Amino acid sequence: MNNSIDVLTLFLFNIILVNIPLLYGTVGEIVIEKAGSLNLGVEGTMAVGAIFGYLAGCAANSLVVGLLVAFLAAGLCGLLFAVLTVSFQANQNVTGITITTFGLGLYFFVGKGMGDNWPAMVEHSALVEGFAPLNIPGLSSIPVLGKALFSHNILVYLGIAIAVAVWWYLSCTMTGLKLRSVGENPGAADSVGVNITRYKYIHLVLGSGIMGLGGFYMALNMSGSFEGSNCWINGYGWIAVALVIFANWNPVMAILGTLVFGFFNTLQIYAGALAGAFPNALSWLNAVPPHLFKALPFLITAIVLIVSSIRAKEGSGQPAALGLNYFREER
Repeated sequence: MNNSIDVLTLFLFNIILVNIPLLYGTVGEIVIEKAGSLNLGVEGTMAVGAIFGYLAGCAANSLVVGLLVAFLAAGLCGLLFAVLTVSFQANQNVTGITITTFGLGLYFFVGKGMGDNWPAMVEHSALVEGFAPLNIPGLSSIPVLGKALFSHNILVYLGIAIAVAVWWYLSCTMTGLKLRSVGENPGAADSVGVNITRYKYIHLVLGSGIMGLGGFYMALNMSGSFEGSNCWINGYGWIAVALVIFANWNPVMAILGTLVFGFFNTLQIYAGALAGAFPNALSWLNAVPPHLFKALPFLITAIVLIVSSIRAKEGSGQPAALGLNYFREER
């Protein structure tokens, strides 16, 4: 029985541990989309934040330095997106895809360029200790849920705190209200004195910076092991774009979306262990083809998008001016 409980606890624990970067990516994209911009460059932005944050964190042997550099490096991607789409009025979809291509290319260029000089995470105590589980007194000792929910590294708690803080910012502050007005009707916001360009620039950089933190998390979760053929981000940026719709542009709902995707993403790894631990209830998991488990997270994402699109007719949080460039002369 104890072994079964251990398997269940580890399964629930990894749902959060492995998939929390999705929360960073989703919340960052929500901030950007609330400003009326559609940035499809999440994948590349997270990759840039990941590699530069990791290398800086290793160089300084500091988790804080890694976080700051990841935020700034990814924020520069947001600044580039802002210059192209806000100042030069470039197509947002094309620009976002370009950012992804550029970010992934830079990731591999820098990583492969390091060669044998690539820093090992195990040699940098601050990163290892900073990514170690942080038990919350009292709560972490609760059976099953204690370890699953209250025994994570500090970046898990930071991601949840950022999601809640962004929700509060968008819902309860005057600046957040002005930001939402920019995404809904930039012409009307402009007419009452809101500086559209400033709001877009600031929040494109801020949202991209948050994405970069998620990339840095993935670097640490992969123990800083660089592979020349696979990127740490591994498609999470594209999933984050989809989760924005699932969350209905609500940062707190993004936490739920991360857990839903995380459940199916982690199930492909623990299906056999769960079937063995609970043969009476879950033995049928052994009959499911392994390839279906690998595809399941993406199939669920597609289903969620369809359901969310139908639900959108009943009241969507999507900004009305999303993806539309603002020409002040046409106001």
